[in-house]
Amino acid sequence: MTWTKICGTTNLHDAQISMAAGADALGFIFAPSPRRIDIVTASEIVLSLPRSIELIAVFINETPRRVGEIVGQVAFSGVQLHGDEAAEQMRDFRRAVGGRKIIKTLQVRQMLNAGEEKLAKYLAAGASIDAILLDSGSTLQPGGTGATFAWEDAVPLAAAIREAMPLIIAGGLTAENVAKAIELFRPCGVDVVSGVEHEPGKKDQAKVRSFVAAVRQTEMSAKQDQ
Repeated sequence: MTWTKICGTTNLHDAQISMAAGADALGFIFAPSPRRIDIVTASEIVLSLPRSIELIAVFINETPRRVGEIVGQVAFSGVQLHGDEAAEQMRDFRRAVGGRKIIKTLQVRQMLNAGEEKLAKYLAAGASIDAILLDSGSTLQPGGTGATFAWEDAVPLAAAIREAMPLIIAGGLTAENVAKAIELFRPCGVDVVSGVEHEPGKKDQAKVRSFVAAVRQTEMSAKQDQ
């Protein structure tokens, strides 16, 4: 099954919408963003949710110590490092969060320009990373841009990651294009923010349902073709 994460959760109602639609995980952003959430609000939401759904705290260029402090206060099941955190820091983050899932985001634009050496460093840190997420991002906005990256150009990059560890795809995904992304990249998971909102930080119930349904339909079609 394709792991499906609805990110940018800011309130309990939206969390419940995502759960009802069949999402596997919710993301909570602790970084400058119109979707930013504070610890108190996040804690209230998390305490109201069943443990059957994964709860991922998203950080951008935060210190391992601060990340550890936040996940120690709120019952998150994992963290997503969405900034320029170096591969050499991954062991420090692992020590800070213990056994919680660690997802490291890499911006495709940067990785295609950096060459194979930079990716190799992250893959070598696989003992401290549970999955790598490929996103579009921009020089001004690390995520949530609503824009896709150069999918065809990124196929070799995605394949190299997939051979080493679980791959998650994000960046401009919608109910209309997620099937193509799954077919092209064969990821273990997909991550969506703007594609299921009616405004930044506010989910559109119909879009959330359509997105998750599109992911599940793609899975069913793939099984039927086997």
